[in-house]
Parts: sequence; structure tokens; C-alpha cells
Amino acid sequence: MSSIGELNKHLFAALDRLDAISDTKEIEAEVARANAIVEVADRITENSKVTLQAAKLYAEHGDKILRHLPLIGKASE
Repeated sequence: MSSIGELNKHLFAALDRLDAISDTKEIEAEVARANAIVEVADRITENSKVTLQAAKLYAEHGDKILRHLPLIGKASE
């Protein structure tokens, strides 16, 4: 998964799987899986928010903000 669009597809697929299951034990297992997906999705979303905030700061303040945002314009390690 490499984009927010793909993340959305995974989240909606999890909903579809929950809707399609009628066995209680299968539902419990799928709910646990869906909860794990949501936890990861929350982290991805928060990371995207931080990246957007950094980009906004750079757009507003230019190069002088870069020393405070060392990863802007660099590949993450």
C-alpha cells in the first residue's frame, strides 16, 4: 500500500468483509483484523498530517525554516 487512495480501498474492503460474514467466530476474527488495519491507518493519517504541516511551513517561510524541518526535500531513511 503506497497511497492514501489504496489505504481507503483497504478500509472499505474491511467493511465489505465484515458485512459479508455471518459466523460469529469469523466476525470476531475479522473485527480484530479490521482494528489492526484501523490502527495502522490512523498512524499513516497522522504522518500525512505532519508532512502537510511541514509543507505548509516551508511554503510560508521558505528556506529559513529548513533547519527546523530537516527531512523536507530529502528521502526518508
